[in-house]
Amino acid sequence: MKYQDLINHCQQDWVDYTEHEFVNQLATGDLNKYAFFHYLKQDYLFLKHYARAYALAIFKSSTLAEMREPLPGLSALLESEMNHHIEYCQTWGLSATEMEAEPEDFGTVCYTRYVLDTGMAGDRTDLFTALAPCAIGYAVVGQRLEKWSETKLEGNPYRSWVELYRGEEYQSGVAETIRRLDAMLEEIPLASKRGQRLCEIFKTATRMEIAFWEQGMNAAQ
Repeated sequence: MKYQDLINHCQQDWVDYTEHEFVNQLATGDLNKYAFFHYLKQDYLFLKHYARAYALAIFKSSTLAEMREPLPGLSALLESEMNHHIEYCQTWGLSATEMEAEPEDFGTVCYTRYVLDTGMAGDRTDLFTALAPCAIGYAVVGQRLEKWSETKLEGNPYRSWVELYRGEEYQSGVAETIRRLDAMLEEIPLASKRGQRLCEIFKTATRMEIAFWEQGMNAAQ
């Protein structure tokens, strides 16, 4: 099986995630700023758990090559992406101290603990399948918004967010994520019990992504 089989298994959920009103309003510049603030703070907390998941991937590895494989991603998260997120949030008046003190919303708790629990109970393939909707989905969102006729860049306060995920650096990183996931899935028949279990893991994580957008929208109400 391939990563596309995972998406095909939950096609409607995938569309609801990658074409959610939250990202559409980001692209048009109409998103309520309090919805965005909530998203930024929860995303900071999410990224910390994302890093923990990459560390778990090392723990779950059985060979030296497998242990080394998640290291670039983990280093990038801790040394680059987190710093970039903090710097970006500071432009919106949000400090790292404020984000550290922010309580985790229910959607954040559910999503991050689902990923970590899936990794603890299963193997590296289970873990990376649970992580995949985040990375791949944001790349799909970036590609879609770049071509979407309603996307507005000039005067859009969220322009840098749109440009980040449609940018070459992010897109190339996700291409590597897809390559690694496809290599893990290659020997697993889609119709097998194992294959269907991975499809369900991916589907659940995709639904968690929808809930993550929703909690941002709800915060603005």
